[in-house]
Amino acid sequence: MKIQHAVSTVALAGAALLGGGLAPAHAEKLVLGNEGSYPPFSMVDPSGRLTGFEPDLAREMCKRMNADCEIVVMDFKGLIPALLQKKLDAVVSQTKPLPERKEKVLFGRPVLFNPDSYVIPAGKSYEFTKAGLKGVRIGLQRGSAQAKYVAEQFGDAVQIVFYDNPDQIRLDLANGRLDMSLGPKISWTNEFLSKPEGKGWKFAGGDLWTGGGEAGSSWIARKDSADLLNRMNAALDTLIRDCTFTRLRTKYMTVALLPEEAACK
Repeated sequence: MKIQHAVSTVALAGAALLGGGLAPAHAEKLVLGNEGSYPPFSMVDPSGRLTGFEPDLAREMCKRMNADCEIVVMDFKGLIPALLQKKLDAVVSQTKPLPERKEKVLFGRPVLFNPDSYVIPAGKSYEFTKAGLKGVRIGLQRGSAQAKYVAEQFGDAVQIVFYDNPDQIRLDLANGRLDMSLGPKISWTNEFLSKPEGKGWKFAGGDLWTGGGEAGSSWIARKDSADLLNRMNAALDTLIRDCTFTRLRTKYMTVALLPEEAACK
């Protein structure tokens, strides 16, 4: 399997956007990490600019914090190691609170609730047991909660094929190199099932809350950065209350991500 590593850097002068000039000298400088390959939550457009719901939300958060933020794009599996190595101050890609992750990093307030589901050919049905999935090729993102879940549930009964980003999984599904995948319903609806290449596919197995997903997915910081995470949470709270969160979200998807969004209808 050929793995492509997309690395891009996007500088965000959050405070400067408010005043239209240079960020003030006292603006806090932060380096934030994002995977940049998880539409509609994050993607790099043809011009090389990082876009999507989470980068847009992070930019607005930086404004509220009066912070000069740089967003660095890297594969999801590299985000937590880079954070722990202090190459990043925080991660602004949705992260599920797996127990082993909670041992290493701090989780902020939820930025979305998004159950997982299996994606299988429309004309097929499976029994989601070791016997029912024996020999099935399932494409999963390396280092993800879904990969951990499938390995724990089915062990070596299934053939897990690892990928660095969901785009690669969707391509191999469409080309018949995989039998199924497991991933967040919102992303798979927007980026596969609603598109021509996904017309022959469907969700199966019901809603699954892998990796503590019922608690929501969050942005994260190091354990020595509790103050930073508290300020991020406070800024996000204001964005949710004044409906900026919902305004940004509706640019990319129609489904609400948080129960608090009901107040913004």
